[in-house]
Amino acid sequence: MKRLILWSLFALIFAANVWAQNPAPQQVIVGAPPDSKKTADVRQQTFEIVWQTVKDKHFDPTLGGVDWEKVRQQYQPKVAETKSDAELYRLLQQMLGELHQSHFNIIPPEAVISDDAAEPPTGGIGIDLRMIDGAAVIVRVEPESMADASGLRPGFVIKQIGDKTVDSLIAPLTKGTQSEAIRKLQMARRVLREINGDPGTSVAIVYADDKDKTNLAVVTRTKMKGELSPKLGNFPPQYTEFESKRLPGNIGYIRFNIFTTPISEKVRAALAEFHDAKGVIFDLRGNPGGVAGIATGIAGRLSEKNGVLGTMKMRTSELKFAIFPQQDAYTGPLAILIDGMSASTSEVFSSGMQGLGRAIVIGETSAGACLPSYFQKLPTGALFQFAIADFKTSKGVLIEGRGVIPDLEVKWNRASLISGHDAQLETAIERLAQSRQPERSFK
Repeated sequence: MKRLILWSLFALIFAANVWAQNPAPQQVIVGAPPDSKKTADVRQQTFEIVWQTVKDKHFDPTLGGVDWEKVRQQYQPKVAETKSDAELYRLLQQMLGELHQSHFNIIPPEAVISDDAAEPPTGGIGIDLRMIDGAAVIVRVEPESMADASGLRPGFVIKQIGDKTVDSLIAPLTKGTQSEAIRKLQMARRVLREINGDPGTSVAIVYADDKDKTNLAVVTRTKMKGELSPKLGNFPPQYTEFESKRLPGNIGYIRFNIFTTPISEKVRAALAEFHDAKGVIFDLRGNPGGVAGIATGIAGRLSEKNGVLGTMKMRTSELKFAIFPQQDAYTGPLAILIDGMSASTSEVFSSGMQGLGRAIVIGETSAGACLPSYFQKLPTGALFQFAIADFKTSKGVLIEGRGVIPDLEVKWNRASLISGHDAQLETAIERLAQSRQPERSFK
């Protein structure tokens, strides 16, 4: 069976976002040749496709002022110097970085989850974390996970993983031209990637507990939770987690880690269950995006009338993300939780519902990585993700580089986590519980 490896850090974050799954007809998928035939000529061909695609299909013909011809002169001679496909991918990614925009990525073949995968390819220990005041702080521990059994708790600070300190892992990411939000996002993903690994293996974690005492936990990795979503066009299968429950105060709670096709039915069922709830919370913290059409479908189950989440503008046309109300839509109050690791489709959904006055957004400003993109297979077998449009809310707000600004800013706080509180979630519960008109939306 083909070896399955998680996508690379950058790809995992941004390549997980897809808006139009089927490439335009002229975007012919070129089959990957056998390894023995991956010659310098193939690499040169790959370079030409990437460079030319950006030139021809970028939504802004000026490329934001970047001299793309000059970029070609700078990078094209270096292709012949690459001695492996891996070196080529790094070179191409560096070239795409000259655009200073999200959703331009090279995803190596080995980093793509196969659509025939029957078992999760990698494991984790059941935690999520964020960079808070420069520290890698655990913000969530999955109940009954190996991390839970090992005594790890929200608010604990990860100091070292194996023989690598967290400081050494994130040091290369402290510099660069990306926004602070993107850098923090990359740092958190870098630490998580070091923690995750093959199921059945162990990872040694040095951490500071609630009293800042240094401890060591050796935690066994287990298979990733969730189900593998079906392949959609060139958008690879994704492990999809979904959680719904009724919180105290008759508040519905829905959380999922990515917008994939299995989510639609699960959200529909959850909203049907919450038909009498005083309010519903969508927790999109850490959600990197996914299939944009899923967002409009969910919005339709939360709306009484037609609307628009926003508009994507391509080079010669534009497309509105229209909302069509569904039968038995939930029309009570909504709250959406976001943070700096909420990106792309998460930003479309949260900003769109916010702009319509349909939901109150709580948490931290999102990543600001919100460009519709395509996936194209390259001659080397890698995937090339490239943005083909920008996105603006119904009020004309460009989300790329800005992010979604919450109505109520509630930042992650280590002291609060240590005390067993999720201040963002509690704020949402409190806000919904105070609602006196559950059948109406926020204004």
